[in-house]
Amino acid sequence: MNHVTDASEPGLAESYGFGLTVGEHSARHLRRILRIHLTVWELPELADDAELALTELIANVVRHVPGRRCTVRMMRTAADGVRVEVSDAHPVPPVPQTPHAGELAESGRGLAIVAALVTRWGVVPHDAPRTGKTVWFECVRD
Repeated sequence: MNHVTDASEPGLAESYGFGLTVGEHSARHLRRILRIHLTVWELPELADDAELALTELIANVVRHVPGRRCTVRMMRTAADGVRVEVSDAHPVPPVPQTPHAGELAESGRGLAIVAALVTRWGVVPHDAPRTGKTVWFECVRD
């Protein structure tokens, strides 16, 4: 179910959010949605980094969240940037890791990539009685 959300937090201009079950190919569609919003918000220079960071967060949902259900929210910030949040009901927070098998490992670099691309990122656990967390990042125009 997709729905538009209103910006209710102070300092946020526009936002768009939706809940979905993600699969192997969902990131491609979500990148396109993010790029469209960044273009409308006149922030196209943030698209490449924001799209890759979003791809990594969605990949974590696909790999680690039972049922693969999540909510994605994209918000233009007052600081000339974008904030993207991916929320799910899985209570285990992501942990930055070093690759287990050295340079050629195919996993374990996602959050390191996010950290290298974005202005800031973090994880917020949900308050009881809800379980889960929100992983977020912000990209701000230089």
